[in-house]
Amino acid sequence: MFKVLDKIHSPEDLKSLDRDDLNRLSHEIRKYLVDVISVTGGHLSSNLGVVELTIALHYVFNSPVDKLIWDVGHQSYVHKILTGRKEALKTVRQYQGLSGFPKRLESEHDCFDVGHSSTSISAAIGYAVARDMNKDDYSVVAIIGDGALTAGMAFEALNNGAQMKKNFIVILNDNQMSIGKNVGGMAEYLDTIRTGHVYKEIKHDVHKVFDRIPVVGKMLTKGVREIKDAFKQVFIPGMFFEEMGYTYLGPIDGHAVPQIIKVLNQARRIEGPVLIHVNTIKGKGYHHAEINPSKFHGTKPFITTNGEALVKKAANTKKTYGELMGDQLIQYIEDGHKIAGITAAMPDGTGMTRFMKKYPKAFFDVGIAEQHAVTFAAGLGLSGIKPFVAIYSTFLQRAYDQVLHDVCIQKIPVVFMLDRAGLVGEDGETHQGVFDLSYLNHMPNMTVMAPMDSETFKDMMAFALTYMDGPIAIRYPKGEAPFFGYDKSPIVYGKSEVLETGQDIAILAVGSMVDEALKASAMVKSSVTIVDARFVKPIDYDQIDRLAATHKYLLIAEENTMIGGYGSEVLRYVHQKGYDIKVEIMGIKDDFIEHGSRNKLMEILGLTANHIAAYIERYNR
Repeated sequence: MFKVLDKIHSPEDLKSLDRDDLNRLSHEIRKYLVDVISVTGGHLSSNLGVVELTIALHYVFNSPVDKLIWDVGHQSYVHKILTGRKEALKTVRQYQGLSGFPKRLESEHDCFDVGHSSTSISAAIGYAVARDMNKDDYSVVAIIGDGALTAGMAFEALNNGAQMKKNFIVILNDNQMSIGKNVGGMAEYLDTIRTGHVYKEIKHDVHKVFDRIPVVGKMLTKGVREIKDAFKQVFIPGMFFEEMGYTYLGPIDGHAVPQIIKVLNQARRIEGPVLIHVNTIKGKGYHHAEINPSKFHGTKPFITTNGEALVKKAANTKKTYGELMGDQLIQYIEDGHKIAGITAAMPDGTGMTRFMKKYPKAFFDVGIAEQHAVTFAAGLGLSGIKPFVAIYSTFLQRAYDQVLHDVCIQKIPVVFMLDRAGLVGEDGETHQGVFDLSYLNHMPNMTVMAPMDSETFKDMMAFALTYMDGPIAIRYPKGEAPFFGYDKSPIVYGKSEVLETGQDIAILAVGSMVDEALKASAMVKSSVTIVDARFVKPIDYDQIDRLAATHKYLLIAEENTMIGGYGSEVLRYVHQKGYDIKVEIMGIKDDFIEHGSRNKLMEILGLTANHIAAYIERYNR
């Protein structure tokens, strides 16, 4: 089917290709990506943008001896195709299939596991230093996007890398997009470089003049150098990187394979750190992805001819928790509350798009900078503005110190909206939001809540809006928010809610696990008490006292690691009080969870209604 691609089984197969074959290979890889991802789902637009760059990298360098380190990694599909995983790509992000990110256990060509952004330069410096300490001989290349370059970690690494003066290459893949549109000073700076034709034209004319001047003695040579340095200060693209200590090359066309190969070969010969600025188009070669790259960043299966989702969302489907949050924020503004919505480069993913468009002055996208987002919110919170910080559970881990040090110690009333809490499925180990209950639970002054459905979620947001005694985190899963129709009581600080009353077994369920508990109760004949925990911190100790006095068995169900979570604190309390009740925790064991559909993972981990029903039957014989 593919004239060139079918002959590529390893990077070595690229070396013999001529220019026409390389161009043909680019077209064939793009078609293959669209064909495969339209069936499996996955990251499409980012991979379409790096086809030529990836081909050139493997044409010039010798992986796995040379180290190619991909930042974030969702643009590594082309790398996987060229390193012998073309057929395996058909299983991408499926349970026990190919990971959507570089994974060392998967291939020797993947030299660093990634999933969170802005790590590649740090890892590359580590490789470069170790290479020289071990007296080895190989090249190290970090590929980082312009969106990932907004994170503080990337700047820390750039600064340290310049100080180290080691030989390594940073490739800045500049497509003017992360998941959403890039924001901030770095985005504006890169934009001026992309359009900076003045320097190139003047530089050419000045060099023609310099070439006609006879260089007589060191003074004139020194003078020419000083003139050139002064000239660079005013006009040179990439002067920021040059001043840091990097040799800057670019910007170059990221879709011209011969040009990229030429610059890569040039960079290999330069002593010290080099930064190559490559301009690419996200979604390149597939019209629908080019005009709407965010839609095809992480896509479900779609129809290739029109780009529409294979399974369209029904008109009467429920809203996601993120969409509900955005609606509530709009309502709070209209009700006269002084609030701010903050996100870290994820306005679409967190459900803030409508709020952003309707009230742009109250919306703040700080870029991929979770640490800054949290402390920025702290400043707002101390100034009479109620900040709602919407960040995925897995990404808030990056701002642990800021949450603890800058918010909790000062008891600032910041509201953390933790999206994608629990199992998120196909993105795998790096994205599963199964640690937040544990890393927030031990923070003094922190309140942690988890809604069972859409109405509880809105009640919790309303409670958090007026709560001024410290920070509150509301954690909720990916996807649509269910509605159970219970006549629930108002939110009272630290209090749970009894949904069903029985005599045999009590189930304390957190957030998403309430649904599973209710389903399990309907499957068995036993008389079951079901309690919606509502608050993970503080725990409703009075409720536990009552359950311990009336039940012999207590099951705690949470979509979180069992270490340090809700269940462990309940168990500690029961043990401390000496209650005669058997407590079992249903949660996630001490392990990282691989990729796969959420339903599949819930089944494997024993977190379904069937597993709860089996527990009930086991203890009610």
